[in-house]
Amino acid sequence: MSGAPPYDLPEPDAFTRTYWEAAAQGRLLIRRCGACARAHHYPREFCPHCWSDDVTWHEASGRATLYTWSVVHRNDLPPFRERTPYVAAVVDLAEGPRMMTEVVECGESELRAGTELEVAFRDGVPVFRTRRSKAH
Repeated sequence: MSGAPPYDLPEPDAFTRTYWEAAAQGRLLIRRCGACARAHHYPREFCPHCWSDDVTWHEASGRATLYTWSVVHRNDLPPFRERTPYVAAVVDLAEGPRMMTEVVECGESELRAGTELEVAFRDGVPVFRTRRSKAH
């Protein structure tokens, strides 16, 4: 392997470090606005709904539903080349925001809009899989 930086791992900055440290611990954080009470994702220092800077971190439930997806069969960038096919997706978090992600541990034929998902973490990055039943 060359000394090239990984394309799929984030470079935390002073603002996003809290988010990525929580993800490394298996926790998904979102931002919630104190002015309008709406949650948002991706993390920003202001509310994208009302522009207030009264936003704070909150732990998300980790539950989501599949909104849309695409099965990627070819991607020449490492490490994606070795992962094909993979499912690039947009999910609706239970708290309201939409999030771009990847769906893992799920066959193409199992994908349906509205499929219930739960967060999982791969190398400290949130991905989603079909929700496990409480019996397991």
